[in-house]
Amino acid sequence: MGKTKTAFVSDIDSKAGKSSEEKYREKRAKKESLDSARDQKIHIAGLKGGQRIKIVEAAPTEADANLAEGPERAKRVEGKRAVKPKVRSKKYQEAKAKIDREKFYKIKDAVKFVKEVSYSKFDGAIELHIVVKKTGVSAQVTLPFPAGREKKVEIATDATVEKLKAGKIDFDVLVATSEMMPKLVPFAKLLGPKGLMPNPKNGTLVTDPKKAKVSPGNSVTLKTEKEAPLIHTVVGKNSQKDEEIVENTQVILNALGGTKQVVKVYMKSTMSPSIKLQLS
Repeated sequence: MGKTKTAFVSDIDSKAGKSSEEKYREKRAKKESLDSARDQKIHIAGLKGGQRIKIVEAAPTEADANLAEGPERAKRVEGKRAVKPKVRSKKYQEAKAKIDREKFYKIKDAVKFVKEVSYSKFDGAIELHIVVKKTGVSAQVTLPFPAGREKKVEIATDATVEKLKAGKIDFDVLVATSEMMPKLVPFAKLLGPKGLMPNPKNGTLVTDPKKAKVSPGNSVTLKTEKEAPLIHTVVGKNSQKDEEIVENTQVILNALGGTKQVVKVYMKSTMSPSIKLQLS
């Protein structure tokens, strides 16, 4: 019996001298390279067969440039129309230059100064813009020297409801009975922000409309904004005497609690910059 020879089969390729594992890795790497190149190629209409564009870079748009400069500017650009900053008139700039922005004026001096810097050709209103400590502050004030027109009072009827459906409000005070209130509730969002929704606190929700105690024309409702502790009101006209506007201002500030509740007060006319009042 002859000798038995054992042959060991190697995974070395006789021609290339590479193992099957190395060949597999090369094949896989080549496939991944082809797939990557294919993903980068885009066919453009009009090119001849076989022609390809390997890499396409999009040019930055105006929106991209705005976004790169900051999200705030990007928000101001809408439909390629940038929001331009508000430019004040020459008269406003001249009036503003006369005001010391760091100074707090006494009420008497403030009234006189506001009239001086007002540049309206009509009898403008003297306004107060008040910052209080919290929202939800309200007060009913009777001014000693009113300058507004007489209030128009309307008793709520079916005709009033029809006007409200059309969005028409041609009255200053709305008085209603409890029987009419269900018909007015759907218009709460229209009447409420204007302070026209009838309620027993101001005497506009009554049992007998003829006995309603409507606030007189010199009565002013002070109320903060819904989401900010700010109150805006009118204290008189440019044509009024300084003493009258001073007294009206003091009555309003006292009704709001004075320095205990009031943080800042600004006074201005319809067409003038504002000045800061000194709280005493």
